[in-house]
Amino acid sequence: MLNRRRLLRLSTSSLLAAAGVSVLSSNSFPAFSQNPGGSVLVQWLGNMCFLFTGGGQRILVNPFRTLGCTAGYQLPKVKADLVLISSQLWDEGAAEDLPGNPKVLYDAGVYEIEGFKLQGIRVDHDREGGRRFGNNVAWRWSQGGINILHLGGAAAPIELEQKILMGTPDLALVPVGGGPKAFNPEEAKSAMNVLKPKVLIPTQYLTAAADKSACNLVAVDEFLQLVEDMNIRRINSNQLRISKRDLPAEGTVIRVLSDRQLLA
Repeated sequence: MLNRRRLLRLSTSSLLAAAGVSVLSSNSFPAFSQNPGGSVLVQWLGNMCFLFTGGGQRILVNPFRTLGCTAGYQLPKVKADLVLISSQLWDEGAAEDLPGNPKVLYDAGVYEIEGFKLQGIRVDHDREGGRRFGNNVAWRWSQGGINILHLGGAAAPIELEQKILMGTPDLALVPVGGGPKAFNPEEAKSAMNVLKPKVLIPTQYLTAAADKSACNLVAVDEFLQLVEDMNIRRINSNQLRISKRDLPAEGTVIRVLSDRQLLA
């Protein structure tokens, strides 16, 4: 498994070089944008896969293969300019055969692609120091005036150095379903308290799409019960448009998207 991960990292580096993607030093990454205008359309495609559209960019994060917890979803074969992958495990990080031949980033680091800057931050993908499932990459960027942090399948507590790199996002996508590869509800609440995002969207939890014999996640309700005194709204759609002017002045609001139209 370790050799396979190393091969994937080497292959990815070669592909990025061929695509003209430049890797910058961590000191060159700017603070989150303070642009007061614009918006981003957030589309949930199942599990921890989202498409972000805004600012002239379409960014797809964590497309998946349909098995286990995603068995009943449609494949997220959507057009994107850039694809971000948090993990290269078999049931995650399925960037093959996407339309339009988009650029794909797998590894932690600071990147600039045609003037667009983003950062991948390494977080353990398990509670054993990464010894079981390796590394997860949390991605941060600014799009449509919104500062976004997608934690992918983070499982380890957020350390001070990671928090500094992650900043204080307008929008955080946080796994809540537990299992061996992601935050459980209590860990997700702790991460929320550390990050203090203005908007939190729960990800990676048990849904009707799961093959329950092969999925060890819990439902989103277990997380929501822990934060029931907060501003929570269930959206009757898999889409949510977020603009700077609509962000709360203080505190965190929680928005839960619907996956009903995503079922195959």
